[in-house]
Amino acid sequence: MTKHPAQRPDVVVPDLTGRRAVVTGASDGIGLGLAERLARAGAELVLPVRNPAKGRAATDRLRAAVPGAVVTTRHADLASLESVAALADGLLAEDRPIDLLVANAGVMTPPARTTTADGFELQLGTNHLGHMALVGRLLPLLSRSRARVTTMTSAAARFGRLDWGDLNSERGYSPVRAYNRSKLAQLMFALELDRRSRAHGWGIVSNAAHPGTTYTGLYTAGPGLGSTKPPRVDAVMRRLLALGVFVQPVGQGLLPALQAATDPAAGGGTFYGPDGVGHFTGGSARQRLYRSATDGAAAARLWAVSEDMTGVRFPDAAPGNEIGVTSMDGEIDGR
Repeated sequence: MTKHPAQRPDVVVPDLTGRRAVVTGASDGIGLGLAERLARAGAELVLPVRNPAKGRAATDRLRAAVPGAVVTTRHADLASLESVAALADGLLAEDRPIDLLVANAGVMTPPARTTTADGFELQLGTNHLGHMALVGRLLPLLSRSRARVTTMTSAAARFGRLDWGDLNSERGYSPVRAYNRSKLAQLMFALELDRRSRAHGWGIVSNAAHPGTTYTGLYTAGPGLGSTKPPRVDAVMRRLLALGVFVQPVGQGLLPALQAATDPAAGGGTFYGPDGVGHFTGGSARQRLYRSATDGAAAARLWAVSEDMTGVRFPDAAPGNEIGVTSMDGEIDGR
């Protein structure tokens, strides 16, 4: 008899007392679940949120679940480079090292092409470019503590293709194709960040994870964008979750990211996901990298293009107190 996903082994999280963790997209879903697990291990949490009301609710929930939890929110919209810069500037002004950053926030398959505040296709701009800009701006704080940076990608990354002539889907928009592309970009960024950290002495350990098929609000927020009716996919996902078929709850889906972010053995350049059939559900396990994500030349090109798009440029050496940024117009170690 096949085990229900909830019966799979848990991830053992080490003591994180004294560690500062930034988790994006933690007002609900997997991000909130991750934040709770990190808080239980003693981490101090910083939660960048777009919606202040949801941020307050998430904070209240965390403090109720983990009495004594140290958690604060910061306003941030990853679909706005100006907002990302303001978040980073605030954290840099606090001058406190960041030990762990989980790039979890995201948007999935809006039915019509939508753009960010800076004119990028919404999924590429939020999922990939916003997070890359945030990591680049926070590099001094991350480098100082030899931080772990874990990027939440998706199994959909294996189907992603980078159309260099149309990264922003201006000539033709497909919700799924654009989503796959953004998730491939995230995985390639995570791997390239680790390679460059080693080459330039940044001290960062960068890896990635995917949650399999986990039921979260993404199945409503993205596909339902611009509509007053719940998308059909949400009802289908809820039904499959109730049956325990190909869909798992948040508490299970967060485990790969939790392991990637906290397991001392989860080194740089590694990739975690569910170990079940098709990697839809299951316990956390190290995954084989998708071939499309291991093209070093493509990763270097994507990095350069993304720096140009965001205006955030990473240094060639260990950073000091500042990071190279152009005009906005333009001891968990694991090694």
